[in-house]
Amino acid sequence: MCGLAGIARHEPRGVPDEVLRRMAAALRHRGPDGYGIYAGRRVGLAHTRLSIIDLVSGAQPLTNEDGRIVIVYNGEVYNYIELRRELEPLGHRFRTQSDTEVLVHAYEQWGERMLERLNGQFALAIYDRRDESLFLARDRFGVRPLFYALHGGDLLFGSEVKAILAAGEIAAAPDPAGLDEVFTFWAARAPRTPFRGVHQLEPGACARWRDGRLTTARWYALHYESVAAEPADALATLDTLMRDSVRLRMRADVPVGGYLSGGLDSSITCALAAAASPHDLRTFSVSFDDPALDESDFQREVAAGVKSRHAVQQIGRREIAAVFPEVVRHAETPLVRTAPAPMFLLSRLTRDQGIKVVLTGEGSDELFLGYDIFKETAVRLFCLRQPASTARPKLLDRLYPYLAQGTGGAARGGEFWRKFFLAAAAPGDPLFSHLPRFALTSRIREFYSDDVKREAGRRDVVDELRQSVPSGFMGWRPEHRAAWLEMDTLLASYLLSSQGDRMGLAHGIEGRFPFLDHRLYEFTSRLPVGSKLRGMHEKVILRRWARGIVPPRVLARHKQPYRAPDIPAFMDAGRPGYVDEMLGEPALRASGLFDPAAVGGLLRRCRDGRATGFAENQAFVAILSTQLWHDAFIRDFTPPAPLPADRADVRLDDSAAAPPSLEPLLH
Repeated sequence: MCGLAGIARHEPRGVPDEVLRRMAAALRHRGPDGYGIYAGRRVGLAHTRLSIIDLVSGAQPLTNEDGRIVIVYNGEVYNYIELRRELEPLGHRFRTQSDTEVLVHAYEQWGERMLERLNGQFALAIYDRRDESLFLARDRFGVRPLFYALHGGDLLFGSEVKAILAAGEIAAAPDPAGLDEVFTFWAARAPRTPFRGVHQLEPGACARWRDGRLTTARWYALHYESVAAEPADALATLDTLMRDSVRLRMRADVPVGGYLSGGLDSSITCALAAAASPHDLRTFSVSFDDPALDESDFQREVAAGVKSRHAVQQIGRREIAAVFPEVVRHAETPLVRTAPAPMFLLSRLTRDQGIKVVLTGEGSDELFLGYDIFKETAVRLFCLRQPASTARPKLLDRLYPYLAQGTGGAARGGEFWRKFFLAAAAPGDPLFSHLPRFALTSRIREFYSDDVKREAGRRDVVDELRQSVPSGFMGWRPEHRAAWLEMDTLLASYLLSSQGDRMGLAHGIEGRFPFLDHRLYEFTSRLPVGSKLRGMHEKVILRRWARGIVPPRVLARHKQPYRAPDIPAFMDAGRPGYVDEMLGEPALRASGLFDPAAVGGLLRRCRDGRATGFAENQAFVAILSTQLWHDAFIRDFTPPAPLPADRADVRLDDSAAAPPSLEPLLH
């Protein structure tokens, strides 16, 4: 895994070598193993490398034979060996063993349509010198990020926003609409970000920049079919897809490990990885001091079963508070939960143990309807079909057993709890499944400053989402509509980004996601809902298939969402000084984002131990993280020093012709 960045000029006035080396420096954590640049009159490219495939000759930027196509790329294309076998008989000649070079020749052969052939996770930028255009693309599910900004006809882009800011050509400013999305959906939805004028390419999207104009298009879209019955060969197909997905994701020239939470998804992933690995599998877990959050018993049981070499990162409240400012700097967005912090600490442990590639279980809950929000949707519809029933709403009390309190600080369960869910939306609303969550999270708006309220009030981000659902959406089953919303609003923008890509690559750790193989997604999207969710039982077909693969106790346990301490992490007597500083009136007035009086009231409730509700926990973390974000990027962003010119693995310019040997062209 790597970091990429670059600038495309409307006028051919060049991109200074020093600017590219500064952009690369901002991404050094993503690629600590090497870096390279291409400094041309029209386009400049920078790349930092985390070497995983073809450790010797896979450095970037990389060109085709005549130097007219130049690529920088962040990701893995797992079927690169099969694609190479297709391309060689067509006359393409390879000088490396890397998947990057396969992409160069695939673009030569098939152009933009090459994307449909890729099985992987990627963000890429290809400079096509034949027509002076730049082609950008992002994988189907948005595993790898790609940000961009247009400035006077020039295009600046990068794997992270800090690389764009490091160029020194645009200044960071908050976008109230982007912040409003964070405080509603947990993250800004692509193409929006919390930064004014900075956008992110959508998952499954590509873009072409030419002559100062950028045109974007979707090359992959999520879709669901209504099917009455499960195919007779469904279990056999699932077995083939799961095993092949893991097999492909074990491809690497370095050892591959696994993250093991102790839940069904990570247990399946690690069991299949252990069977496919030529080495003793290395597994890694987080363990919490709080017994309500800890899953270490299950982790140890699975690790023993797969015979892995297991390492544990112990997490306490103080560890979360200590790293939280750094977590926010890597996430580049305000956060509504502290959950990314343990993943940051886990990736550091993993790197210290000498592993830089891990398989994880993300994506399974979205594909197999594993989250409680899918049960909630079904139960709410069941209740609304007989609104006079007093028995049906009691099913809602069985949801979210891990929450000590429910909405508005009220005890979980009871009439207030039930009315909240049943009055949240009409069944015909496209956002029916998610409106209770959005309403709960958006209580953070109560703390906005007057200026932000006014700015944010100019847009209705919830209605924008409502208007963006795909054609045919209302013809899908309600549970599938909920799955689309979960993938659109949370998976790519938060789970795969703030908790995934950013926390892993903060320490040079690449996550791979077997459940996010597009073939597996397309298989599950054609299954009937009853194959995935039946009553209050989730992941039905996955559990049927996994018998004999994971321990019976793991197979039988219900989904326990991954959580971490929120307010308590910052309220200990020995809390870091930044908490009081960031939430003090001078800092709040300086950012101008929140009302100091309202925040002061929340802070007093936190200190007194009275802020225990879900909404207050979210509000506290959101305000603190926003203040840290503003401090790091808006108030005081300092570009890093350029990487040393004499340390570059690759230095190319417009005079680059076909490399004369197996090594990249060096200057």
